[in-house]
Amino acid sequence: MTILKRIGLALLIILIFSAMIVFTAGNPGDVSLKLLHWEFTAPVALAFTGVFAIGWLFGVVCMGLYALKLANERRMLRRSLRMSESEVSSLRNLPLSDAD
Repeated sequence: MTILKRIGLALLIILIFSAMIVFTAGNPGDVSLKLLHWEFTAPVALAFTGVFAIGWLFGVVCMGLYALKLANERRMLRRSLRMSESEVSSLRNLPLSDAD
């Protein structure tokens, strides 16, 4: 199964790089970027790659925060489960009262 994952990842990387090459060949011009007080002139392919990388990093950060939230929730649920199990155990050890 891991071999199929590696082959799929390799094919995905090849597909992305081939799309970048086709995009670069089809758009040889420059683009002007204005960010606050700065202005940059860059090739279209470089600007596209930069925006793609920034989007990827944003996605990684968002998923990392979500994973931390899930880990914290899991830790709290485990703590609650341990407390409930100890309470059930202590209740089982209580003597039964005789009913009249």
